[in-house]
Amino acid sequence: MTKVRLDHTHARDLLRGMIRIRRFEEKCYELYTQEKIRGFLHLYDGEEAVAVGVAAALEPRDRVVSTYREHGHALARGMSMESALAEMYGKATGCAGGRGGSMHLFDAETNLYGGNAIVGGGLPLAVGLALGDHMQGENRVTVCFFGDGALAEGEFHESMNLAALWKLPVLFVLENNLYAMGTAVTRVQANPDFAPRAASYGMPAESVDGNDVVAVEAAARRLVEAARAGSGPQFLECRTYRTRPHSMFDAEKYRDKAEVAEWRKRSPITRFQSWLLDNGLMHPEEVEAIEAEVEAQLRNAVAACEQAPWEPVEDLTRHVVAETRPAPPAVPAPDRMVDTTYRDCCRAAITEAMLRDPRVFMMGEDIGAYGGCYAVSMGLLKEFGPDRIRDTPLSESAFTGAGIGAALVGMRPIVEIMTVNFSLLALDQILNTAATIRHMSGGQFGVPLVIRMATGAGRQLAAQHSHSLEAFFAHIPGLRVVAPATLEDARGMLATALEDPDPVIVLEHVMLYNMTGRIAANAGAVDIDRAVIRRLGRDVTLIAWSFSLWKALEAAEALAKDGIEAEVIDLRSLRPLDDETLVASVSRTRRAVVVDEGWRTGSLSAEIAARVQEACFWHLDAPVARVCAAEVPVPYPKHLETAALPQVADIVAAVRALPGVTP
Repeated sequence: MTKVRLDHTHARDLLRGMIRIRRFEEKCYELYTQEKIRGFLHLYDGEEAVAVGVAAALEPRDRVVSTYREHGHALARGMSMESALAEMYGKATGCAGGRGGSMHLFDAETNLYGGNAIVGGGLPLAVGLALGDHMQGENRVTVCFFGDGALAEGEFHESMNLAALWKLPVLFVLENNLYAMGTAVTRVQANPDFAPRAASYGMPAESVDGNDVVAVEAAARRLVEAARAGSGPQFLECRTYRTRPHSMFDAEKYRDKAEVAEWRKRSPITRFQSWLLDNGLMHPEEVEAIEAEVEAQLRNAVAACEQAPWEPVEDLTRHVVAETRPAPPAVPAPDRMVDTTYRDCCRAAITEAMLRDPRVFMMGEDIGAYGGCYAVSMGLLKEFGPDRIRDTPLSESAFTGAGIGAALVGMRPIVEIMTVNFSLLALDQILNTAATIRHMSGGQFGVPLVIRMATGAGRQLAAQHSHSLEAFFAHIPGLRVVAPATLEDARGMLATALEDPDPVIVLEHVMLYNMTGRIAANAGAVDIDRAVIRRLGRDVTLIAWSFSLWKALEAAEALAKDGIEAEVIDLRSLRPLDDETLVASVSRTRRAVVVDEGWRTGSLSAEIAARVQEACFWHLDAPVARVCAAEVPVPYPKHLETAALPQVADIVAAVRALPGVTP
């Protein structure tokens, strides 16, 4: 039904919904002054008509992505006051177990996919939720709320384009309250006419008085039904005003008190309530009854929160990753051997995954018709079609966020980021959403997503395309990071990663794609949790991963000619680290050298060295040594690039320099 039927019951529900939000926010203000609620607190006073009007147009099956000012959205969506307030207290009975707080209300039961403290950060996520529903034939609409400040963010434009390109069922709701924190729209937007900006992406876009709840509902109903019917994304600007400070830390020196007072007169509650009373659609005693009902709910919620338990400190590390994971895969006895390349193994792994599981799809830049920058996906578009091999615009943040959203609703996306330096453009989505959503939601939502990216130097691609940034990702709780160095791992790690309930970063070194060798024809999934000893030795442990593994093995061969037997560990899993294998090996050999193509300062090798020395101090006969890249951006000339990177001779020299190693 696209029209608003403003009968008595519905009118009463709209008014109750707005009063409920207003009284809740007033109580939150009071509780904040009592230090019951801490951190940032962004109140929704003055904008109630937007949340209530849009929520009235939705069905329970529809999904909602919100902002850090999301209390109104959560309550309008059906969250109880007690659940929301307990979350803001930080109590275990909160909607996210107290782990999200005021800015991160999550509720799987009402399909609320959280507030987002990053301006514009929820836009790609909403695109992904809609993409997942679209690919699974679900008749749902995703609503994404965001403020006027988000229109200056790149994620806004990337998300608009991607949603329109794929005709996804998203309603983008701009809550234009005229200020992004303390920055007035008129001071930072060259053109404050926002609806045409969205319309330029080819989607229907309109503006409405955001303080008129009926107008908001009417527009939302029309646009939601259009999105549900397959007309693609829709855009609704709601012109409103927040009558409270940006947050409780805000001294409000950027706007005039008279301006605030004038807007208070236009309060959506006052406006709608007066209209109902003036036209005889409600009686004063009914309004009083609503007020009394809401006040009773608030009293009960506060009382419950005061008595609610805190999550015990012993549970600190819960919900960082899934509590249960699939068992390590069984490795079959090798079949006949076949010739192959690392690149072909990567392609075979993707092909097998897509044949095995219809939920698996891949998206990224130039992976379709072009066949991928490194030709890994060559031929896959023809085999699986454009729905499952999705060429994306050059918009890393948007399509990575879309992969996160699609994973949240049951798909198994493989996101390919062309090269590791481009991943920095998507780091917001990887760090702030993929890695944190399980924790912030109290375990309600997980992100079974695989992100593949090419990494490393050696091809004379100069400073901007030669990074080894694995330490960045290995630093982040909530991620799993792997680096396949062998044909078997290139063939088998993807299958295991796709079964993982948490996001997995797969780093494929550019110097390995052309590597040739033989592999069992029936090679399949491999363990991604454990390091592997690739060569046994007694005198020193060489710890390496990715392309550096082969340099370490070559160095071990050279050392063996002089009677120095080096054990070589292929780390494989960079997060979490396999401490058990490392400690056992170094405890035997009593010496260790870590080979790391990353820069020495703040490197993954530093973390490994620290762990080894902490665990093996009494076994060590020498300090842990490191062979790392020179502290320079990787140069273009071949001789300088070679000099900047760890080489076999450097590893041999590091081993020989260890006390007592020379036979």
